[in-house]
Amino acid sequence: MSAHPAQPGDSCGRITGRVEAFDWSDIATQLDAHGNARLPGLLSRDQCDALAALYDDEARHRSRVVMARHGFGRGEYRYFRYPLPAPVQALRESLYPCLVPVANRWNLAMKADVAYPGAHADFIDRCHAAGQSRPTPLLLRYGEGDYNCLHQDLYGEHVFPLQVAVLLSQPGRECDGGDFEGGEFVLTEQRPRMQSRTEVVQLQQGDAVVFAVHQRPVPGARGNYRVNMRHGVSRLRRGRRHALGVIFHDAA
Repeated sequence: MSAHPAQPGDSCGRITGRVEAFDWSDIATQLDAHGNARLPGLLSRDQCDALAALYDDEARHRSRVVMARHGFGRGEYRYFRYPLPAPVQALRESLYPCLVPVANRWNLAMKADVAYPGAHADFIDRCHAAGQSRPTPLLLRYGEGDYNCLHQDLYGEHVFPLQVAVLLSQPGRECDGGDFEGGEFVLTEQRPRMQSRTEVVQLQQGDAVVFAVHQRPVPGARGNYRVNMRHGVSRLRRGRRHALGVIFHDAA
C-alpha cells in the first residue's frame, strides 16, 4: 500500500465551493441562539472514505492518543502533522473567514479584547509567534463501547472560539448499510446559577457541526453573560465511527 493513500475524489475547489454555498447569515443566527449549527453535506462520501483511510497512515500524523490512558473516555485519535492533507487544509482556510465575523462579535459581546484577522494564515502566524506551532486537526476512531468525555479543545493562549467536526462514517443499522449505531455528538451548556443544558446533534456521513469551543455570549436582563460549552460523543453501541476535527488554532 502507498504511504499516502489517494486523496478524496472531489477537488479542494469543490470543498471551497460547498463552504461558500452555505447561508452563513442563517448559520450565524443558529450559533447565536444555540452555540452550534449543522453544515449538511460538507464532504462527499468519497472524501469521507478517503480521509478515514488516512487514519492508519503513520506518516500523516504527529501523535496518537488512546483516550482511556488519560481519562478522556474510550477510543483513540491522531493529530495530523504539517503539511496537512489538502482537503483538511482547504476546510481550515475556507471555513475560517466565514466564522470570523461571529468570533469577533462574540468577543466584543463578552468584552474580550481579542480580534481575529480575516485570513486563517494570519491567525496561524499569530499562534506560531506565541509558540503554538503544533497542528491540531485530527482524526478520531471509535469502536463498540467507545465514547468521548465532555471536554474543550483549548491548547494554548490563542484560541479561536469556534471549531468544526465532520462525521466520516454513516450512522444506522447494519442491515441498512450503516457503519455504526450510537455515538451521537453531544454538547452541553452551563449557564451561571442554572443546571446544564444538553443538546444532541444528529449527523449523517459528510455532515459537519460548527460549535463553540469554550464560551459564548447569551443575552440576559443585565446584558450579555458567558456560558461555558463542552462537547463529547456518546457510547458507540455497534460498529466503527470515524470523525474529522477541524480546529483553527494550533497547540503549544
